[in-house]
Amino acid sequence: MAETFHGICLRLRLLVLLSSLCWLCPFLGPPAQAHEVTPSIADFSVSEGQLTIEFRLNVEAFLAGIDLDGMSDTDESDLSARYDSYRAMGSAELEPLVREFAIGWIETLSIDVGGPVDMSFEGVRIPVIGDTDLPRASHLLFAGDVLASARDFRMTWPGGAGDLVLRQQGVEAPYTGYLKGGESSPAIALAGGAALGPWATFQSYIPIGFEHILPYGIDHILFVLGLFFLSPRLRPLVWQISAFTLAHTLTLALGTLGVVQVRPEIVEPLIALSIVFVALENVFVRRLYPWRPVVVFGFGLLHGLGFATVLGEYGLPAAQFIPALVGFNIGVEIGQLTVIAIAFLTVGLWFRDRSWYRGRIAIPASLVIAGIGAYWFVERVYLT
Repeated sequence: MAETFHGICLRLRLLVLLSSLCWLCPFLGPPAQAHEVTPSIADFSVSEGQLTIEFRLNVEAFLAGIDLDGMSDTDESDLSARYDSYRAMGSAELEPLVREFAIGWIETLSIDVGGPVDMSFEGVRIPVIGDTDLPRASHLLFAGDVLASARDFRMTWPGGAGDLVLRQQGVEAPYTGYLKGGESSPAIALAGGAALGPWATFQSYIPIGFEHILPYGIDHILFVLGLFFLSPRLRPLVWQISAFTLAHTLTLALGTLGVVQVRPEIVEPLIALSIVFVALENVFVRRLYPWRPVVVFGFGLLHGLGFATVLGEYGLPAAQFIPALVGFNIGVEIGQLTVIAIAFLTVGLWFRDRSWYRGRIAIPASLVIAGIGAYWFVERVYLT
């Protein structure tokens, strides 16, 4: 009877462990920085009856025909090999392909300034080949004539084009907004004054912060899970999450303001090491010691610099810097708490009081997390 009971417990343990790993699998793609999908940026202005729009985008992904909506890494696409072939081309080789693409692509954008605008391709600037594991931001310029009576600008960003930061230039209180594939901008006053207010800015940056955790923040997800597996009980989690939140809030603000700047080539490997450390500590430590929140605070400083790099790609409206920063940070916190809630409801709620929880769930899961973090460290230091 005891043997049968032991067998049932063993099968249950395996089921729980496999279910937790299955939950993690959708997030365990390549780490940030490797072929990552970054938002496109469109800067527009109207002067003397002419609209100009300059796009900064990963044009190779567009050339390859990759659907960027909801995608965090081009390696997830079946067309990634085609993308890589374009990414390896020099500027002179790639430019005629971009010109041909741009002429047809601009027709997929619906642009209205007192009526539909016929945009023409004016030129492209393609950076030289750098690290082929990183996206290359090319600049495409378009122009078109608008009616003198026009008062508003509207644009629909095509589906499949991923995320877009839309920015108005050359006016007071310019508009800055965020569109997903298939979404349309509001009517933006050409004379200026369309800048979002504090509340609207705050609201618009919450989903940006949340998405940087779920589903795009793979390394941050694993770090938070590393905190969870030390103990799924509330008190140890509160101490650790509080230290982590305080630290990354500090460096997120300082990094975004430009007060502290550390190159991603340094920050990203250290973030990977932070994952390894907290995961391995779970193996050798049974409870929360006073040094753990201090260590987590230090690692939170690193993660905050990573958040600042991402937020810098989206840009912050100068007039509403604080609401945007706070909204982004709250989005990050909601994402982290969601990860904790899923882990607790999946594993902690049901099995935390079992005598075999630590040996059969927490330690194996921590070892898996440590292995992934170690691989990312090696990849970020030696393979990029």
